[in-house]
Amino acid sequence: MVPPDLPPPHDPAQRSPTQPTRTEGQENGSDHQMRVVGLMVGTVLMFIGFLNVFLSISGGFEINVVPFLIYFGGLAVWANAVIEAPVLRYGVMTAAIALALGFFHYGEVLFWHKQVVFWSTVIIVMYFMFNEPKKPTA
Repeated sequence: MVPPDLPPPHDPAQRSPTQPTRTEGQENGSDHQMRVVGLMVGTVLMFIGFLNVFLSISGGFEINVVPFLIYFGGLAVWANAVIEAPVLRYGVMTAAIALALGFFHYGEVLFWHKQVVFWSTVIIVMYFMFNEPKKPTA
């Protein structure tokens, strides 16, 4: 028995003509918002970790593994939000998590570790600065 204050049950087989059907390539608003949040959080975490690495290189002081954990954690979040191809997305996420766990297990950051993270980040940023995204064709 349905209480009188509730609307009648809706049969999912009968679609309203005003409701558009969702195709496979479209994503709803909440999916898009979560991707934007992931992009922002991942970028911020990568920037915070990179800033610590950069300052330690330029200042000549030692750092522990925490900036590397922050950097690679941000890379995993960023890859999950941005990269479309599942094989590449999960490959980048797996590599980032494996590197973070490797640094955590090793427990020490050497100078060449900082140099590799610094120069690879510079190359990636330059790639995204000079690579124009493809415009969708109508």
